[in-house]
Amino acid sequence: MQITIVQTDITGIRVDAIVNAANETLLGGGGVDGAIHRAAGAELLRACRALPEVQPGVRCPTGEARITPGFDLPARHVIHTVGPVWEGGDQGEAELLAACYRNCIRLAREHGLNSLAFPAISCGVFGYPPEAAARIALRELAEASASGMRITACLRGEHIVASYHHAARTLQIGASE
Repeated sequence: MQITIVQTDITGIRVDAIVNAANETLLGGGGVDGAIHRAAGAELLRACRALPEVQPGVRCPTGEARITPGFDLPARHVIHTVGPVWEGGDQGEAELLAACYRNCIRLAREHGLNSLAFPAISCGVFGYPPEAAARIALRELAEASASGMRITACLRGEHIVASYHHAARTLQIGASE
């Protein structure tokens, strides 16, 4: 079982699917979401608009995931997931964040995908503390890695990278750079 932890731009990695830390509209935004939309090209926005709304303005509720083609990205697919906004930790954030990872893995398996790249979901403008998020992410990703799926954590910022490495050591999960 090995999870690769790297500090890199997720839009340039060649895998079956990259994960987009999106908002509920799936129509682009800031951070990794905006970067993925810019790199994938206008077809990604069209594909996201084509996904049905489950309620007005919401194509993907928090904790769930949706899949689209990768278009101009090196990745064949984009799996969009909406992480929770940090509200102090007592609003079900941990379970919602874990559900993001589980639902991305489920979609990947349903589509026969074997290599995934994840950002640090919810650690940007959604304010999730990187240390807590890294523990949740690596716990959820370890099982997929153990079953043969190649998992890469594509992170931005030294603090987030250090948080993931610390969590890997604490959880005794094999991680490489």
